[in-house]
Amino acid sequence: MSKIVIVFHSGYGHTAKIAEAVAETSGGNLLAIDAEGNLPEGGWDTLAAADAIVFGSPTYMGSVSWQFKKFADASSKAWFGQGWKNKLAAGFTNSASMNGDKLSTLHYLFTLSQQHSMLWVGTGLMPSNSKAATRDDINYVASFSGLMTSTPSDASPDEMVPGDIATAKAFGLRIKEVAARLG
Repeated sequence: MSKIVIVFHSGYGHTAKIAEAVAETSGGNLLAIDAEGNLPEGGWDTLAAADAIVFGSPTYMGSVSWQFKKFADASSKAWFGQGWKNKLAAGFTNSASMNGDKLSTLHYLFTLSQQHSMLWVGTGLMPSNSKAATRDDINYVASFSGLMTSTPSDASPDEMVPGDIATAKAFGLRIKEVAARLG
């Protein structure tokens, strides 16, 4: 069984809720980046032992949060020794707007993975884009390169769109299946 780690920052709890849904179906372990941009004790060792690392950050001002960026910059120690080379990588993000420039955040996460010589896993999900589609359908936000979710700015994590939670679970299952296939 592959060791999957979901490393993420969550400012208001919405990204954490997505991370939990991805972990539920992938069997991954959660590794939260704190409000100061730091990993918990042993966090770097946990990432070093992982077969797959899933990156998660809210989209703030068209990119990752500063806390996630601090983590990414600190990952240069692993980069220097190519410690994450050939590990699987994937990413997700949440913002209040349907678009909100979330693709910029996913591109940042993808670029981070490529700097580390990792193998990127997209969603593998078709979009819900017919006239009959509803906001609660799988992949209604229609992202292929990574998971995108949208939560209204005045909604609590418990009020997140059920379709986005279901999409996060489908994404987690995809990561688990790819990890097993390559493991």
